[in-house]
Amino acid sequence: MKTILSQPLRFLRSTGFSGGANQARWLHKTRPAPTIPQPRPFVPDVQTFLTLIGRGLSKHASKFPSWESLFSLTSPQLKELGIEPPRNRRYLLQWMQRYRQGALGPGGDFKYVTDGQALLKVATPPASVVSDAKYVVNVPMDQEATLEKDEILPRPNGYTVRGLKSIAGPYATPLPQQAGAIVKVTEGMWEQRQGRKIDGGERRRAEIRFKRRSVERRAEREAEALANM
Repeated sequence: MKTILSQPLRFLRSTGFSGGANQARWLHKTRPAPTIPQPRPFVPDVQTFLTLIGRGLSKHASKFPSWESLFSLTSPQLKELGIEPPRNRRYLLQWMQRYRQGALGPGGDFKYVTDGQALLKVATPPASVVSDAKYVVNVPMDQEATLEKDEILPRPNGYTVRGLKSIAGPYATPLPQQAGAIVKVTEGMWEQRQGRKIDGGERRRAEIRFKRRSVERRAEREAEALANM
């Protein structure tokens, strides 16, 4: 009886182990590929994207032959390309995910962009609307460009009217005679600044402060000993 039962048990153990391994491999192979978002007028290519998010990542633009190649890479693949240190890889991956979700910085919602520049102007409601409101709109850079009859000009986030015709907002450079403002793609325009560590950061703060107090107490004792001599 013992011999008869031992063979099925060995069979179950062996099949259970191999089945688990196959299942793990199967799950790994079926992981969905990263979503490739569409470029935007203010972010038409890899060079511009890396320039906007800053931290010196624009120097790596030549390592990505296309927009699709950038947004399809994983952290290990970025490491193979020489994106160092690790915090830069994490930062780049975070911004790629933010871009997929539409959480962009200034200018990300511009519709009319020419050579990395967007023109903003002050607009007022049509004459048929009784209102003195003023707002900022993004208009074509080319003065000869014609708009569709019923087209609504985009009102970009983060830009407001100050006074009569002045435009205020991130990286908005006013034009002469209050004719509007220009927003140009700038290095680090979307950069999320790194926090400054105080006393070694949260992990080492207690240790560093303890050592500092120890040094101060030792110096005080030595000073007292010299004074009593």
